[in-house]
Amino acid sequence: MARNFCDVRLLLIVAATAFIFIQMRLLATQSECADRLASAVESERQCTSQMRSLIDQISVQQGKIVALEEEKKLQDEEFTHLKALVQDLEKKGLQSLLNNLEVPVAAVVIMACNRPDYLQRTIQSVLKYQTSVASKFPLFVSQDGTNRDVKNMALSFKQLTYLQHLDFTPVHTERPGELIAYYKIARHYKWALDELFIKHNFSRVIILEDDMEIAPDFFDYFEATASILENDKTIMAVSSWNDNGQVQFVHDPKTLYRSDFFPGLGWMLSKSIWDELSPKWPKAYWDDWIRLKEIHRERQFIHPEVCRTYNFGEHQGLWYRSASYRTEHIVLYQTELGSSMGQYFKKYLEPIKLNDVHVDWKTMDLSYLTEDKFLRHFAKLVAHAKPVHGPDLILKAHNTDGDAWIQYKDQADFEQIARQFGIFEEWKDGIPRTAYKGVVVFRHQTSRRIYLVGPDSLKLLGLEHS
Repeated sequence: MARNFCDVRLLLIVAATAFIFIQMRLLATQSECADRLASAVESERQCTSQMRSLIDQISVQQGKIVALEEEKKLQDEEFTHLKALVQDLEKKGLQSLLNNLEVPVAAVVIMACNRPDYLQRTIQSVLKYQTSVASKFPLFVSQDGTNRDVKNMALSFKQLTYLQHLDFTPVHTERPGELIAYYKIARHYKWALDELFIKHNFSRVIILEDDMEIAPDFFDYFEATASILENDKTIMAVSSWNDNGQVQFVHDPKTLYRSDFFPGLGWMLSKSIWDELSPKWPKAYWDDWIRLKEIHRERQFIHPEVCRTYNFGEHQGLWYRSASYRTEHIVLYQTELGSSMGQYFKKYLEPIKLNDVHVDWKTMDLSYLTEDKFLRHFAKLVAHAKPVHGPDLILKAHNTDGDAWIQYKDQADFEQIARQFGIFEEWKDGIPRTAYKGVVVFRHQTSRRIYLVGPDSLKLLGLEHS
């Protein structure tokens, strides 16, 4: 019995031990499962977080894609618009835009002071023909002084550049009774040309005054002669003016001459010439100064037979008037000046013929204007003319079949003959107006040329023994 009881207790102990072991294993398993479950939950949470982050990133990228698509759409629309604009510009003439890249032929400057109505008329005349060639001939107005109406008039035109010369330094004339205007004019010209040649670095400049109208081929004429001015060092300037260009004395709008007398009134000079003149520019009477032999040094000037400028300035401002046509050795006071200039205008300026015929300068061969060729060319013209002598020169010249030449002995003799025909009598430093080698040429009522030939002209032309 006791042994059986011991066996039972032993069995109970074994069973209890097994139960405890099983419970401990179950607890361990449960703990392991709990840990695994917690780990799985954490992994799921991390996975969910990563998924949400990935979704957010995808959303951001989708937003960027949409933005890029919108930007591309806008760029496509802009490209389409620009393409249409370019096509439109091509239709209207894209070449006009490319012309802005051209090197200018010459700057054009209108010299002004105190005549706003005259300035307006001049600007309008210039713009009528300059607009289509603006890149080749940029336009400036240079005003001397502070006249408000002139300044406002110039600034009202957007197609030009306005310059203003302000110099309040007192003027001291060199001789009693002189008009200070001539001194102020000289100062203004030097300042304006320094501005254009030095500051703006133009290679050539065309100078106009504020009482001029221009011919339709004005710019073509200067473009055609620019290369001659640049390459022929015996040419000092090119002018659009003929002093004897009155309607009764001209015929051929294509004819150009060389002259030893500076014409002025619408003229072009080069930077190299200005570099020479600027340091020694005179205090007054600048145009007559250029006409001195010591200044032009046997260099000559090109001018047309038919003028490319017309001077309409009958009423002259005291402050501003070129010295080109002042009476030599006479000082005129204001009332006398007005009267004298009125008579002068009627006789010499009003009858000027402004060219109105189209001349295709681009196709013309102007090589005859070079020094050696023109000498031979002009000598041949004079040689073919018939000499006229004695009294009644006008009648004899008129009755001559073809061109005629008349010899003059000296300045007094020339003035007497010139007075008969009605051409300019004035000389400067031994040279008559428009003369070449002492020869003044003009037409006489028809296409017939009259040559007034100086005492040394035939020799200078190589015709002395012809």
